[in-house]
Amino acid sequence: MRTTVARRRVRRTVTGVGVAAAVLAATVTGCDDGGPPKAGERGAQAKPRWNPAPASVAAVGDSITRGFDACSVLADCPEVSWATGSDPTVNSLAARLLGEAQVPARSWNYAVTGSRMADLPGQLAEAAEHKPGLVTVMVGSNDACRPTASSMTSVADFRAQFEQALKGLRAASPESQVYVSSVPDLQRLWEQGKDIPMVRQVWKLGICQSMLAEPLAADTGATARREKVRARVVEYNEVLRQVCAADALCRYDGGAVFQYPFGAEQLSHWDWFHPGRDGQARLAELAHRQVTAAEPPR
Repeated sequence: MRTTVARRRVRRTVTGVGVAAAVLAATVTGCDDGGPPKAGERGAQAKPRWNPAPASVAAVGDSITRGFDACSVLADCPEVSWATGSDPTVNSLAARLLGEAQVPARSWNYAVTGSRMADLPGQLAEAAEHKPGLVTVMVGSNDACRPTASSMTSVADFRAQFEQALKGLRAASPESQVYVSSVPDLQRLWEQGKDIPMVRQVWKLGICQSMLAEPLAADTGATARREKVRARVVEYNEVLRQVCAADALCRYDGGAVFQYPFGAEQLSHWDWFHPGRDGQARLAELAHRQVTAAEPPR
């Protein structure tokens, strides 16, 4: 009997050592079944969840987000901004998410007319001071809209600047969500205004000359120039998609703004290039659809 008991104790001891060794091996190697995080796992291992109802909104970007030329010629009109505006006819993203009464206290617009991607780090730094629930980003048009097509921002610089901007935001406000709009199709905007004499006169003031210079020219050089600008916009949008995809709290619009068929009724009747009130409302609608969706666009 004593021998049997002793043998049982030995077997139990050996079995216990085996189990402990298996647990230790799994801990050291980090092996798992590859499935989703289990209940009780550390929060650091779980992917952050997108909140479709953020409590505050900050906007960064360029003239589109400032409502440029939407109310009067060559002037900002932030009250009609698609992102943070207070005009009820636009029903901005902030108004849809927060309610109109909360827009003045819980939304901020740091966009600046004429801004390029190189200006985004500074704008996001300002926005991050509020620790916003959501930051909207619409920038890139001015990187393509240069005096000449050859002076457009390079794709490599565009990527590096966007990565720097997001890195700075994450350091200052790690829980802020980011909604990134695609760059509009500038060639479509050219098509809408090129046949209107008054519009061509306004374009001569210097609006997006890489695309809009000599708007009626149909020679090979002019056509190639416009196609080059459009191709660069497509490349910018791919950068926005890729960089945003690497951030768990960033959502790209899937090309929704680039693909939207902006017509005369959506464009400013001062320049036939920037969104008017109706265009701003359509941008707000597109953004709200993406921000509140259960899953990001495919």
